[in-house]
Amino acid sequence: MKFALKSILVATIALSSAASLAHNHSENSLVANALNDEQRAAKNSERDKFRHPAQTLAFFGLKPNMSVVEISPGGGWYSEILAPVLKDNGKFYAAHFPKDATGFYQRSRSEFEQKVTQDPRFSKVIVTEFAPVTHTELAPANSADMVLTFRNVHNWYMGKNKDGALSAFKSFYTALKPGGTLGVVEHRLPEARADDDQKSSGYMKQSYVIEIAKQAGFELVASSEINANPKDTADHPKGVWTLPPSLRLGDQDADKYKAIGESDRMTLKFKKPL
Repeated sequence: MKFALKSILVATIALSSAASLAHNHSENSLVANALNDEQRAAKNSERDKFRHPAQTLAFFGLKPNMSVVEISPGGGWYSEILAPVLKDNGKFYAAHFPKDATGFYQRSRSEFEQKVTQDPRFSKVIVTEFAPVTHTELAPANSADMVLTFRNVHNWYMGKNKDGALSAFKSFYTALKPGGTLGVVEHRLPEARADDDQKSSGYMKQSYVIEIAKQAGFELVASSEINANPKDTADHPKGVWTLPPSLRLGDQDADKYKAIGESDRMTLKFKKPL
């Protein structure tokens, strides 16, 4: 009898493991399909080697049946990966610039909305509004399984200092279900540098981002070096925008900065406590 029970247990574990592997393979395939879609612009695909989207989304634990919010998606670099993955079984909120925004912000939102109406990959995307302090309802409260923000924290800090960053993280906390995940990718400032360098460089200290998240109520689950770049000194004439893809100096030392590649980045996974 003991042998029979042991055999049943082993078989059950094997079946469970096989099902888990098959499920993970399916998720990975959906992301791979989105990355390899012919509609993806070549200039976006070229960024994959710096942004490691498949590994980053796997680290955060993305699943196709989740309700996910992307914060400030801009032109939709990550959205064109997330939208197809979530289209059939999940829900995808793009928390873009507010409708009453002006200038660049208004143009960026309008261009994104055109994708939603014209590109089948974006057909089920729900566009909401986000700006720290003023527009904080990203999705219904306690509804999201995951909130993702890519290279945005410095904008909130530079715009409204700690108040802006803390307001943003509190908004994420409100939108997430208990146990939900917050994924953060951000340009990383070396810890030895002065805090004031965060005000204009586009880089943030990892310790600072973690502290702001904790003040908003989050717990740090894990950090990853997926998006690290040891070539980046984070000390450039035009801040992080000196590097690709911005290349703010134009042709001046362009080869030097292209050789460095995109910025060194922290990749942090937080959770909203149960």
